[in-house]
Amino acid sequence: MAPPPPHLDPSELGNKDYWQTTYTHDLLTQDQNPTHTGTTWFTDSNASPLTLRYLLALSPPLLKPTTTFLDLGTGNGEMLFLLRSSASAGGGGFMGRMLGVDYSPASVELAARVARQKGYDGTDGAVRFREWDILREPTAENGWEGEEGGFDVVLDKGTFDAISLNEETDAAGRRVCEGYRARVVRLVKVGGRFLVTSCNWTESELREWFEGQDRDGMRGGFEFEGRVEYPKFKFGGQEGQSVYGVCFRRV
Repeated sequence: MAPPPPHLDPSELGNKDYWQTTYTHDLLTQDQNPTHTGTTWFTDSNASPLTLRYLLALSPPLLKPTTTFLDLGTGNGEMLFLLRSSASAGGGGFMGRMLGVDYSPASVELAARVARQKGYDGTDGAVRFREWDILREPTAENGWEGEEGGFDVVLDKGTFDAISLNEETDAAGRRVCEGYRARVVRLVKVGGRFLVTSCNWTESELREWFEGQDRDGMRGGFEFEGRVEYPKFKFGGQEGQSVYGVCFRRV
């Protein structure tokens, strides 16, 4: 198996304490201003609407009444709310099971508050949130794994970026980001999608991290399916972009 791309230098953005402080501040701000919903990653790049547009254009189309979503590192839950309320895209929003998870308790509380404000906390059309650390807590006991128990679509909007900035190592002495792929694969149904958005890794690097089969001592894996198109820029005769969105299919 080829080695992963070179690691990023560690940063405070890779630490749980940083995000707990960030979302605690958002909660305190919301206490004073109920319209405050917290920070949304990649707003400047229009990432959430572009991600939604990509998902709506898949062929065959995702079934809006039944498609299930898991949002890893959900933050304020904004991506799930957009999926639920995407009536403006035609045909109404996605109404299947939606779950957002984050290792920050303050993030989960913030997302739950916003869900109540938007009316997504009832029995019908509820968006659920749960405190969960993908790198350190089991998944099998939650019924989230496997062809039947996994999700149709698993989303990552900046979570792998943050994990890549964490300097901790696992029992094998690897940076913890090297174990992320194995945990994610188990959460996606066979035939389902994993869509990762990043400002730290290029498309080719994301494919190096996630593409392939029979890795990490498990069956199955990811194959490249497509990309979310973001604006490109030219500088010094070179073309590039600041954000990449790559979609993989579970095989």
